[in-house]
Amino acid sequence: MPNDVSRRDLAKLAGLAALGAAGGPAQAEEGAVKEDMGRRFPADFVWGTATSSYQIEGGANADGRGASIWDVFTHRPGNIEDGSTGDVACDHYNRYKEDVRLIKELGCRAYRFSIAWPRLFPDGGTKPNPKGLDFYQRLVDELLANGITPYATLYHWDLPQALQDSVGGWRSAETAKAFAHYAGYVAQHLSDRVKTIFTINECGRFIPFGYGLGIDAPGLKLPPQEVNQARHHVALAHGLAVQAIRAGTQVGMAENITACLPAIDTAENIRAAEIATREMNAGFLNVILEGRYTDGFLAWSGKDAPTFTADELKIISSPVDFVGLNIYAPQAYVVASERAPGFDVLPMPASFPHMSSPWLLVGPETAYWVPKLAAKIWNLKTIYITENGTSSDDRMTADGKVHDLDRVMYLRNYLAQLQRATSEGVPVKGYFLWSLLDNFEWVFGYKQRFGVYYVDFDTQLRTPKLSASYYRHVITRNAVSA
Repeated sequence: MPNDVSRRDLAKLAGLAALGAAGGPAQAEEGAVKEDMGRRFPADFVWGTATSSYQIEGGANADGRGASIWDVFTHRPGNIEDGSTGDVACDHYNRYKEDVRLIKELGCRAYRFSIAWPRLFPDGGTKPNPKGLDFYQRLVDELLANGITPYATLYHWDLPQALQDSVGGWRSAETAKAFAHYAGYVAQHLSDRVKTIFTINECGRFIPFGYGLGIDAPGLKLPPQEVNQARHHVALAHGLAVQAIRAGTQVGMAENITACLPAIDTAENIRAAEIATREMNAGFLNVILEGRYTDGFLAWSGKDAPTFTADELKIISSPVDFVGLNIYAPQAYVVASERAPGFDVLPMPASFPHMSSPWLLVGPETAYWVPKLAAKIWNLKTIYITENGTSSDDRMTADGKVHDLDRVMYLRNYLAQLQRATSEGVPVKGYFLWSLLDNFEWVFGYKQRFGVYYVDFDTQLRTPKLSASYYRHVITRNAVSA
């Protein structure tokens, strides 16, 4: 063997030999189809993608839009890692027709977008902005014209700054009442075409990060009792919105559930993961789905527990038609414990694998256990995976390609675990990939890319990545495929 043959050359030769041994491309394709038969999703499974208003729209001052807390927060020096804002973002406000075409090219038949509250109600009050509504009317019509079902989210963090200034934002129940009015207005004008509405997106993120840690907008560092009270007001807003929307429309919420997984799937550890899932999501999901705060949550909170009334709990627990779960990384691997509350959270090793975002630990089994446990704990009949995806260190090659193999790896493994869940009867009805486009990634600015379309933020050119091809392949086959 020549001395200049490298290990890479040997690997290529071995790969070619394997192809030959397999009997050529025709037989390989036949094998892939047979394998797919055991990895298919339900025939009516909904394949979609998702975005949020502040992260993609831009048009910050267009057509009467009011300021949101994120507009103000991003313009304060030092709040965003790269010093950027969402003033332009992906310019979706002007390019929405192009972006709808991209959704169609992916093969998605559903699109989850969020509505910017201050675009419809600039001062957070009761006076609507007709031009703001007109944008979403046009977006919905464009989606429907292209055979794409719209799924709307009412709140993806862009609270009108006017409400933050006047009543303290989510610190006040007045914001919950204003949200109910806004929800009713949206339902009145869009529910003839938008049949599925998500009320609140990720209370588990925007309350602790925005009102407790001061990392997100509005950048407050409140004591624990006030943080818990703000979370309670968000739950109340959800319940009021459900009541305002109800007639003829499917309604629920989308939450970044605290993902608790059994470290090893023994019966005892699985039961521990159920307990952990309920208790570690007691402050939002559980109070909505059970109508009460758990004894464990109230005992743990002590003097910092939120104040509430029986009437508020009744509103909060207004029946929902589905639950949306945003799934990225495992937050807790647990084992059974004889001590209360019945589980121990294991420490996460520093060497645990993660994606380009250090927080995004790679745990594909999250996509199996989270919906499986949630369905059992709360007797859920319809679940949507409303966000799942990953950042990647995306680089464009000289010929204009983005080979995001790590994102393809991530999606392949998470979707395989999700298919495992649906094959066992877990009622997951659809999946919304996060995200359609690279966008404004909150405190990270434009440094982290989550899209399956690469966005050049100088030119606004959209380029499909390898992951776009992979996701299209999955949708076409309705099956996880290598």
